[in-house]
Amino acid sequence: MKAFSLGRGLASLCAIGAICISTPPAGAQADAAKAKPPLYTYVSSWAIPRARWDDMDKADAANQKALDGDVASGTILAYGSGTVLIHQEDGATHDGWWVANSMAGALNVLDQMYKTKAATVPVFLSATKHWDDFYVSRYYGWKSGTVKGGYVHGSVYSLKADAPNDAVETLSTSFIVPLFEKLMADGSVQAWQVAQQAIHTQSQGLFFVFYITPNAEGLDKVNAALAAAVGANALAGPALGSMVDPAVHRDTLGRENATFK
Repeated sequence: MKAFSLGRGLASLCAIGAICISTPPAGAQADAAKAKPPLYTYVSSWAIPRARWDDMDKADAANQKALDGDVASGTILAYGSGTVLIHQEDGATHDGWWVANSMAGALNVLDQMYKTKAATVPVFLSATKHWDDFYVSRYYGWKSGTVKGGYVHGSVYSLKADAPNDAVETLSTSFIVPLFEKLMADGSVQAWQVAQQAIHTQSQGLFFVFYITPNAEGLDKVNAALAAAVGANALAGPALGSMVDPAVHRDTLGRENATFK
């Protein structure tokens, strides 16, 4: 999954997280917030010349049958592709991804792409830049089904050097999991995950939050839920601020087609 942003950004996330850390979830909520078996997401990003954007749509459509088969067989659990909405200088314009419950599952699909030449069609070769990421997540959720023209929001955060070893776990269980489980239950969010790089091509202190909404209204609902959570907790402690470096925080936003088993 790729692209998202926690509406109010790092400041609000830290404020509400700091409060929640002091009051751990209990009972069923605690069970829902527990870490799950690892989930692996392989993401490819490209900078494609604007004149070739229609060709990317065709390439995505051509790969759909094979990826649907991989979902049906259980090799992968989800896949998607999309376009970036907030363009950055020298940044990506398109992405494609799939999710598996093992590294082998994710890599076998990549191997399939190369064997069938799907990874080397002319539009991919036209890219001015290309890079890959491989994530692992233990906090995630999705609803089965397909999203067409949804929105994907991604945020990156960096832990400070002296942050505790369980900082990501604490933030996830105390705040992110309850927030997104509720948003997924009411249909505002189709899928979400807290991820770290399984193959470190960047700082090991980074962690990422991704979510997909079925429509633009879902983005507003995420922002409203976050604002409500902040408003319901007047005392914002410094705990999260002491763990996360706000200068590193960045967001991405795109349109996404995705299928979930």
